[in-house]
Order: sequence, then structure tokens, then C-alpha cells
Amino acid sequence: MQEEVDQQPMQMVLRMKHPSSLGGGEEEAGEASSRSALSVFKAKEEQIERKKMEVREKVFAQLGRVEEESKRLAFIRQELEAMADPTRKEVEVIRKRIDVVNRQLKPLGKTCVKKVKAHT
Repeated sequence: MQEEVDQQPMQMVLRMKHPSSLGGGEEEAGEASSRSALSVFKAKEEQIERKKMEVREKVFAQLGRVEEESKRLAFIRQELEAMADPTRKEVEVIRKRIDVVNRQLKPLGKTCVKKVKAHT
């Protein structure tokens, strides 16, 4: 793409230097206009370069902020997992206790049902 941009002013200069008529005054006017066209083109090119650099700086600044926020989110996620882990462990312990009590209650429940049937 840069090559196309570089070739465009050269084509304009060639067109201006070699007009279809061979008049001497016109040739000088053509050269002057080609120089002014070339200077305008170079000014535009410099302006585009400045804009590109500004955009690049903005993108890198934004990227830096995104990286900082990603690190902060990762830290928060780790803290939340650390807070949730003890809760999970407590829940597991309580579930195990409930299972043990349920296993103990089943035979007691059957015994109670038998005794109630026996007394009736």
C-alpha cells in the first residue's frame, strides 16, 4: 500500500513534466504545479503518519489498561475461589455427617416400627 502511495506523486510529476503540448511556459508552470502537488502530497503523508502514531499510542495505552484490568480480575477471582473453598469444605463435612446420621437412623427407624407393631 505504501508503494502505491509513493508511486502516485511520481505519476503526477511525470504527467506534469511531460504535458501533451510542447510550449516552454507551460512546461515551467507544469513543473511548478507538480512541485506544489508533491509538497501537498508530502504534507498529507506526514499528517497521515502523525495520525497513525497517535492511534498507535492510544491503542497501546488502552492495551496497557486492559492488561491491568485483566490482572486485577484474575486476583479477584483467586480471592473469591479462596473464600469459596472453605465453604465447600464445610459443606462436604456437613454432608458426610448427615450421611452418617442417616445410616444410623435407618436401623433405629426399623426397630421403632417393629416395636410399635409389636405393642399394637
